[in-house]
Amino acid sequence: MTLLNASPAAAGRRRAGFSLIELLLVLVILATLAAVVVPKFAGRSQEARITAAQVDISHLETALDAFEVDCGRYPTEQEGLEALWQAPADVTGWRREYVKPNSGKDPWGHPYVYRYPGRQNTGSYDLYSFGPNGQEGDADDIGNWATE
Repeated sequence: MTLLNASPAAAGRRRAGFSLIELLLVLVILATLAAVVVPKFAGRSQEARITAAQVDISHLETALDAFEVDCGRYPTEQEGLEALWQAPADVTGWRREYVKPNSGKDPWGHPYVYRYPGRQNTGSYDLYSFGPNGQEGDADDIGNWATE
């Protein structure tokens, strides 16, 4: 039986799948798109962590301010941020957990640093993360003080 004499149903069965060349062409197109798109999003992970640290610090500042309103003072440096989810022994006016327990870690897994009185914010407190490299005093530190 020749192709010219084949029934229309038989001809449709031969054309039902994709050829190897068609599949390879699709893979090449997808690889090209990935090569263009992936580098644009590669740096986004670090940028997202920095933004998350800034948002965490802002939330912790709000909680510290609520603690100060309720208790009449900020937590001491010894009490630390734990005072926001566990009432210190000598505090009156503590009403609730101001943040979720163990909220004191930055996106890199390091604890946020709380200093009261602050060294950067004299008369207030310092709250910061060591940033991506995990070392204090570098340009990548993320804190609640104004930078110029």
